[in-house]
Amino acid sequence: MSLNLKQNVKCPKCSQMSEVTVWNSITVKDSEDLKHDLLTGKVNMFRCPSCSYSALMPTPMLYHDEDKRLMISFSPCDDVVLKSQLFDNVQKSSKESGELDKLEGYNLRFVTDYNELLEKILIFDNDMNDKTMEVIKLMVLSQDLEKAEQRVCRFGKCQDEVIEFMIYDTIENQTYTSKVPKETYDTIHKQLLESGMKPYSFGWEMVDASYATRLLNGFNN
Repeated sequence: MSLNLKQNVKCPKCSQMSEVTVWNSITVKDSEDLKHDLLTGKVNMFRCPSCSYSALMPTPMLYHDEDKRLMISFSPCDDVVLKSQLFDNVQKSSKESGELDKLEGYNLRFVTDYNELLEKILIFDNDMNDKTMEVIKLMVLSQDLEKAEQRVCRFGKCQDEVIEFMIYDTIENQTYTSKVPKETYDTIHKQLLESGMKPYSFGWEMVDASYATRLLNGFNN
């Protein structure tokens, strides 16, 4: 079930008060239109009607797509220590509640970045797995190792058997594209599965560049 509440928010720029609808849970089966709003950046985004200031509301949200067997716990955060604590809390509460028994065969993800949330939804919408995608993203960034640390790679789209990635350079403030044949994804995905990678979760997971690095170093979930 998709759940929301109304909040009165004071604009940090002009101090104007306005009412905002905040979503705590989105269930795709019940709210396909709401999913579209999420993917177009309209969900939990504060926009001041007076001065047009906009910002993401710091509200945790649970995304559930039953057909894709995907559940994403999103907690906005940019602090590394707090991120780890939030992840531990999600894992602990899931074990204590026994909810994991009802989510067999699911991919369970924990994210703290809004763009990462949208990216994972798009990856699974294209019937691909983010674990393999994170490995390929490392490969894309490794094409220019000198600038890899200053760049962020995101899945863009898959069209005509070609995967397109968007690469943002934080120093140059420029966005580039990189294309990889879908066949490359299929080959790498098969190899990872054969090496022991599971295409589903046993618990909540943070699947990111660090996860992909561990995967390439022989770690299997």
